[in-house]
Amino acid sequence: MRGTSLSLLASFFIAYPDLFMIQYLNKTCQWSRKIIQRITFQFFFAISLAVLISILFTLFAHSIKAYERDIMNVLVNNALIFSVVNILVMAILEGWIAFNESRHAKQIADNLQAELSQIKFEVLKSQINPHFMFNSLNVLSGLINKDVKKAQQFIDEFSHIYRYVLETIEQPVATVSKELDFTRSYLFLQQIRYGKDLSYSINIPADLLDLFLPPLSLQVVLENATKHNIVNETKPLYIEIYNEGLFLIIKNNIQPKISKGVSTGLGLKNLVKRYALISDKEPEFKVKTNHYIASLPLIKPETDERTNN
Repeated sequence: MRGTSLSLLASFFIAYPDLFMIQYLNKTCQWSRKIIQRITFQFFFAISLAVLISILFTLFAHSIKAYERDIMNVLVNNALIFSVVNILVMAILEGWIAFNESRHAKQIADNLQAELSQIKFEVLKSQINPHFMFNSLNVLSGLINKDVKKAQQFIDEFSHIYRYVLETIEQPVATVSKELDFTRSYLFLQQIRYGKDLSYSINIPADLLDLFLPPLSLQVVLENATKHNIVNETKPLYIEIYNEGLFLIIKNNIQPKISKGVSTGLGLKNLVKRYALISDKEPEFKVKTNHYIASLPLIKPETDERTNN
């Protein structure tokens, strides 16, 4: 009875420090980086802890009731037994922690993959918006009989838009340069529809063109500008695209439609989620002095670690 009780108590005093040490080493001496150092350290730690615990409990048990055998022999035998047992305990705890962490990491990865797939679907669905296609085809139909040259240009820009969508939908990031090329094509189609009532300016320094942002980010903001605002001769819409430091700014005057549908904000929510997958920075959307301003962070290639992984 004495031996069993002391063995259980000793197991606790061994297992708890082992668990603490494994968690500490997982942060400071990971298996993937310092495998030899970790094995060596854990081996000596397991033996040292086992010898210390065995000596303390053996002497404690001896003080309660003296062993019939020589105390030195008992100490050596117990130290060997405790050392072997602790090495096994350390291995079992390592396996148990690794299994739980792997399962947890897989669950997170599955959740992220599911969320990413949903985001991609929503992005793709928004680009192949039936209303956008219907309006574009109506405009094209009107151009064919009036201006064949402009109709051909319209078709070229329209095909460029959807080619860009198909090329980038699986990509986590796109360069500012490619996004601006897409933007010009998209706004060209809108200007064919609205004429001089819609105008824009783009002023981005050349040294920012190789930075990154989620693909089709600009389209989400630009679509909101034309969708929720009046665009006519008495109330023209003006869109500015420029930078403030490492932020891409899209700014437009506010002239809300009187009978507009209920906005779900799904496009902007998905844009925020897409940023969260590639960066710690978040886009900002605000209203200031009768203007709607979207600020999209630009990501440097060398700091975009999650994209490179």
